[in-house]
Amino acid sequence: MIFVMRGLAHMPLAWVRALGHALGAVLWHLARKRRRIVLVNLQKCLPELTQAQRVDLAYQHFVVFGQSVLDRSWLWHAPEALVRERLHWVGDLQALQQAGPLVMFAPHFVGLDAGGMAVCLEVPGPVAFIFVAQSRPAVDAWVRQGRERMGNVRPYFRHQGMRQILAGIKKGEPLHLSSDMDFGRQDSIFVPFMGVEKAATVPSLSRLSRAVGARVVPVVTHMTPSGYAIEAHAPLENFPSHDLAQDTARVNRLLGEWVRSMPEQYYWVHKRLKTRPEGEAGFY
Repeated sequence: MIFVMRGLAHMPLAWVRALGHALGAVLWHLARKRRRIVLVNLQKCLPELTQAQRVDLAYQHFVVFGQSVLDRSWLWHAPEALVRERLHWVGDLQALQQAGPLVMFAPHFVGLDAGGMAVCLEVPGPVAFIFVAQSRPAVDAWVRQGRERMGNVRPYFRHQGMRQILAGIKKGEPLHLSSDMDFGRQDSIFVPFMGVEKAATVPSLSRLSRAVGARVVPVVTHMTPSGYAIEAHAPLENFPSHDLAQDTARVNRLLGEWVRSMPEQYYWVHKRLKTRPEGEAGFY
């Protein structure tokens, strides 16, 4: 796999995307369990769509998912100049470059790795990321080598807790945080998300911002025919408030707006709604 990805890194982007489309089509037919998860997510979060529309959107998601997987070939192995050429910044870059503690909210769109790479290229000094270790040591080593190739990644892992991360933010180490997954009942609260009234959500953006006085800047990545567009939004105003649930629901509302602008690119293969309130049946 690593050998193939190194080879793809030198191909034209159109070829890589065509192969990624084929990979997505294969996964659509073979990954039945994940296909069902995607369809359940779409039914809950986009109930206004017909069944036929949800199936079409789910297929599109598998396509862009497959393309994003193969895009890691050039993200992790192509010359830096080529990577820079395919990553396009838009929006309020000054929000990332201002002095002071910074937390970047980077939602799980298929271009998340591309957005993280763009941040490492744009932000001077070390940038903190919270990673999940891969199950196979060889794959984990390859993934880490790719993600840390620019030399300024400060890796943390969820099991290590937040003390080190908080200390880093206080010292001026920006944190690239993807807190929009369902991480289970522990430390989560139930707030609305895209029409689902009770979605388990980790309120870490509000907690971190309050603990270290950090501004929160959303960084949203969109796959495009020429690569990826990485948008730096303006810092969230009046954030955090005195209400943890209100802050978390606000972030979920913003995320819902971004998802609706490119619904095929959100990470629907994750069981985003797996944790339900006590006594409520599961969706999956």
